Amino acid sequence: MEIKSMLRRTCVCWFYRLSSLCWLHHPVPGAPRWISFRLRHRGRLPAPSVDSFYFYGLSLSIHGAEKRLQIHQRRSVASRPGSRRRLPVVRHSSLPPGRRSIKMEASSSGITNGKTKVFHPEGGVDLQGYQLDMQILPDGPKSDVDFSEILNAIQEMAKDVNILFDELEAVNSPCKDDDSLLHPGNLTSTSDDASRLEAGGETIPEKNKSNGLYFRDGKCRIDYILVYRKSNPQTEKREVFERNIRAEGLQMEKESSLINSDIIFVKLHAPWEVLGRYAEQMNVRMPFRIDKQISRFRRWLPKKPMRLDKETLPDLEENDCYTAPFSQQRIHHFIIHNKDTFFNNATRSRIVHHILQRIKYEEGKNKIGLNRLLTNGSYEAAFPLHEGSYRSKNSIRTHGAVNHRHLLYECWASWGVWYKYQPLDLVRRYFGEKIGLYFAWLGWYTGMLFPAAFIGLFVFLYGVITLDHCQVSKEVCQATDIIMCPVCDKYCPFMRLSDSCVYAKVTHLFDNGATVFFAVFMAVWATVFLEFWKRRRAVIAYDWDLIDWEEEEEEIRPQFEAKYSKKERMNPISGKPEPYQAFADKCSRLIVSASGIFFMICVVIAAVFGIVIYRVVTVSTFAAFKWALIRNNSQVATTGTAVCINFCIIMLLNVLYEKVALLLTNLEQPRTESEWENSFTLKMFLFQFVNLNSSTFYIAFFLGRFTGHPGAYLRLINRWRLEECHPSGCLIDLCMQMGIIMVLKQTWNNFMELGYPLIQNWWTRRKVRQEHGPERKISFPQWEKDYTLQPMNAYGLFDEYLEMILQFGFTTIFVAAFPLAPLLALLNNIIEIRLDAYKFVTQWRRPLASRAKDIGIWYGILEGIGILSVITNAFVIAITSDFIPRLVYAYKYGPCAGQGEAGQKCMVGYVNASLSVFRISDFENRSEPESDGSEFSGTPLKYCRYRDYRDPPHSLVPYGYTLQFWHVLAARLAFIIVFEHLVFCIKHLISYLIPDLPKDLRDRMRREKYLIQEMMYEAELERLQKERKERKKNGKAHHNEWP
Repeated sequence: MEIKSMLRRTCVCWFYRLSSLCWLHHPVPGAPRWISFRLRHRGRLPAPSVDSFYFYGLSLSIHGAEKRLQIHQRRSVASRPGSRRRLPVVRHSSLPPGRRSIKMEASSSGITNGKTKVFHPEGGVDLQGYQLDMQILPDGPKSDVDFSEILNAIQEMAKDVNILFDELEAVNSPCKDDDSLLHPGNLTSTSDDASRLEAGGETIPEKNKSNGLYFRDGKCRIDYILVYRKSNPQTEKREVFERNIRAEGLQMEKESSLINSDIIFVKLHAPWEVLGRYAEQMNVRMPFRIDKQISRFRRWLPKKPMRLDKETLPDLEENDCYTAPFSQQRIHHFIIHNKDTFFNNATRSRIVHHILQRIKYEEGKNKIGLNRLLTNGSYEAAFPLHEGSYRSKNSIRTHGAVNHRHLLYECWASWGVWYKYQPLDLVRRYFGEKIGLYFAWLGWYTGMLFPAAFIGLFVFLYGVITLDHCQVSKEVCQATDIIMCPVCDKYCPFMRLSDSCVYAKVTHLFDNGATVFFAVFMAVWATVFLEFWKRRRAVIAYDWDLIDWEEEEEEIRPQFEAKYSKKERMNPISGKPEPYQAFADKCSRLIVSASGIFFMICVVIAAVFGIVIYRVVTVSTFAAFKWALIRNNSQVATTGTAVCINFCIIMLLNVLYEKVALLLTNLEQPRTESEWENSFTLKMFLFQFVNLNSSTFYIAFFLGRFTGHPGAYLRLINRWRLEECHPSGCLIDLCMQMGIIMVLKQTWNNFMELGYPLIQNWWTRRKVRQEHGPERKISFPQWEKDYTLQPMNAYGLFDEYLEMILQFGFTTIFVAAFPLAPLLALLNNIIEIRLDAYKFVTQWRRPLASRAKDIGIWYGILEGIGILSVITNAFVIAITSDFIPRLVYAYKYGPCAGQGEAGQKCMVGYVNASLSVFRISDFENRSEPESDGSEFSGTPLKYCRYRDYRDPPHSLVPYGYTLQFWHVLAARLAFIIVFEHLVFCIKHLISYLIPDLPKDLRDRMRREKYLIQEMMYEAELERLQKERKERKKNGKAHHNEWP
């Protein structure tokens, strides 16, 4: 009876101190043995107001007895008002002779994890979980124990425990799986203040309950949100899915929407055990050893004022520590200050998403994963939560950041920090490595644009400075006696060459002696940019633990499974059967897809053909206009309006191309999501690149090249005369095309990126104000606020990358014709970074923190654009500009011919030598101008001039090509070949000389590998020494053991 009384007193005393007592060790007075009583739980011990307890077993261990008794029951006991909790009934079981025990254990999966204080009667503190474990240990090796008396004591104790549980009834459990788990929501139950953690890891439940980031108990942090509608018919699949979610160990709580009661939010939380188990499966790398040596390859980082303020933002710098794949067996090697914050929020949500992607929702081998439930409409949305509000009433410099979202807004998304470097570590910590890499690449690209923009601006200013000394523009402006032939049929008048003086000067600003140097520089710049980005990416990959990261075996797309579910073969990697697409079927689909691509390219060519016809028709219309301003500048007006119309066609065709690319990609039936993404990316890039640059290629290489000559013009469909270049050349048309397209497209993209989400979110807030009244100030929970934000684009970062890649093409492909393109790109990117940051932080739901080693297929596209830019710039310099004709004239036909000089004095007479003579009486009837040119000299004109190298009409072969034409043509072809080979050699030499990995990074990687080996050796040595001590203690040690 003394044992019985002791057990009852101990149990009741322990349960009344549930909020703090974790270990009670009490000897039995007057007995030749002692009893220890312990509660062990893997999470934090709930307060008395907690709503439920889950017991997996109860046991009492008796050492030194002759028999053993054990109970073990895995059953959850949920708390409901008015219900009584019952402990398991003790049952006997046969056990090995010589020892019998009763084991009493209690644990809960409904409680959050963290540090837990374990108190000993001597005053010691230990970090343990909780496990109810009663032990009766004898003083000697043998002792007679009344087993039945102890068993009766335990049964009597269970009654007292059940009575005590009835006294501890609480509110609904966050882990209940019935309808009572649904909470209607409360308008005043949330706020935007982030929760704070006290020193030592203790939470403040009241604040946590009110910040909208935790369960209603204020302890379980929300790691993921699922959204569905009660009216959705997919109820059965959803219920099965949610039961399996709880079976995996995730905790769940539901909340109804305040805006629409039909919308239900499912809040998910991953306990420490689940996080640890799946982090080990996913090879999540975590810090395990601090490196006291500062990394030398970080010393180049920017200094103030562009560097972020460490005092204001103290947690932006990552700790200098090594990482290793997480392992529960080696958990003591990892740096764990607090289990609640060991895995950051982005990692927690990624682990939860990984679990959800592998949970079944229906019987069947392919009925698995959250993506399929989102596809079939079972769930409306799924997303991790933002960390509270991005605004604060207090200054970040005086009160610090409220949360990481607020910190990102203040130091990254705010316009006031446009000149500062990006906090990439914080971006990666909040949004994941994939988005972090995009912003790292965008920042690197923007930084590399500074030298390109500076040199381009220098080339432009060089043209401005040398404008007054340009012999060609002087001759054009002074050529009042040279009459040019009309540029269109009938309505276009004769004009003096001096009338194009302004255009000749503007042409010199972009086409001068520094143009060739700038074209070579930009080709080398593109190579240096890509090579140094590889080095920068390697440093980022090392800092972010992406060096050894490999993507997991991807799941098959649901559409692929549905199409080819009847045909299967064994997967060579997993060894499991999977749907299979026959080679003939795949080839036929690819052929159809290629045909669709070819058809769309023909549509682009047709659009360009329409623009050409517009230019041909409109130039005559503008030439007959009543307004003198338009009539005298008919070609410029034609080019300007044509570019604007072309831009509108580009934007309209982009919408069509996206739908066609989506249709063709789905027709191909890619097997995995990455294959689908790569196929869609290539199609969209090809479509938009051709759409955006087709008219530019026409102006650069075809405009004015195949028009014929006066009296024998080439015509479209034998009707429309092809457009000629301006008397000052075609380069001014190319400059206008590039400048207008770049400015309009970048402005439009920036407006749509920010304007559309702002309008959508404003409309949502307006609907809420209409439903609840404008006079009532409503505080919504965080999950409701995030749900009203716009989801990230269905194609992820595709649109962001595509916009920048197309800009990179404009910056490099025709840069010889428009040196200010890098400057415009730089100004746009400075705005683009802050716009994208503002959009991610404030206007979009928080995207899933995905991992990636690099920028993927976009790097190969950038390399292709770099190669294409060398070719196009060679052709622009040789064909579009007058650089080669001027050199040929200076060295062969000018005043300095044979002297090896090519200065401005050698260009005297160049304009007259580049113009041919035409007899006006040789005009065709349909192209003969209405004016006879008598307004110039008082008598009808007999001759006019045009741009070409042809013989005069009175020669043996009228209007035949002159020798100078063939010299210029040969020089152009020779320049193209020499320029391409020279630049390609320089590019390959630079690629060879610049290693992909910095030397400091290689050294640090070797050191890390060495330290990991040392640590593993020390751990193994420690384990062997511990085993040896245990064997010696048990009398089983041998003299020849090692170590």
